Amino acid sequence: MNTPSHFFLSENNIPFRDYLKFGLSVDCVVFGYNEGKVQVLLIERNAEPFKGSWALPGELVPMNANLEDSANDVLKNLTGLSNIFMEQFFTFGSVDRHPAGRVATVGYYSLVGSNNYRPIASSWAKSIRWFDIDDLPALAFDHKRILQKGINTLKRRVRYRPVGFELLSKKFTLSELQDLYEALLDSKFDKPNFRKKILSMDLLIQLDELQENVSHRPAKLFKFDENRYRLLREDGFVFDI
Repeated sequence: MNTPSHFFLSENNIPFRDYLKFGLSVDCVVFGYNEGKVQVLLIERNAEPFKGSWALPGELVPMNANLEDSANDVLKNLTGLSNIFMEQFFTFGSVDRHPAGRVATVGYYSLVGSNNYRPIASSWAKSIRWFDIDDLPALAFDHKRILQKGINTLKRRVRYRPVGFELLSKKFTLSELQDLYEALLDSKFDKPNFRKKILSMDLLIQLDELQENVSHRPAKLFKFDENRYRLLREDGFVFDI
């Protein structure tokens, strides 16, 4: 349906065409985990605005692309990361959030083990680096707010969905799993109770393997049983840390 250029919306008398002067972007909060620290992946911008500043990987959404494809393309083009867990978590639409004009952005968060991926800066990203979430540089745009919202979302979701396993190696010990959740939730768990609760969920497969190259007694290794989790969810199971 073609809309005449003189068409006005009845409530506020604004030309319809003016509503189309609006930008949309995606910004990606990529969380990692290394040596007991939760980290976030930032790029150093080599383009205006905020050239030389640290920022979340993000870009405007092309007219012929949907949101999820755009978020995946942003990570691949700016960081080299692909085929990783990604989920939309919030939309940010403050009028003055972008100096070039009205641009709303959709936030996605991703989870990767920092040691399992080697991001590489490309396109207009000058450099790329993991930062501990409690030791961050100043961020461009409203990315501090986006990141904080992402952190809060992550803390909620890891309690009720097993997304935290994405931050570990495929094989892990129960101590490593507990360390991860303590770092994510900024709290301490009683070791026997944590292990009892995790094992009672029947979501882990105990492997016939032990840790290697450790100075202490090697611990048993486990892996997350994703297929089992899907079946349990169909029966109403709720993950709860």
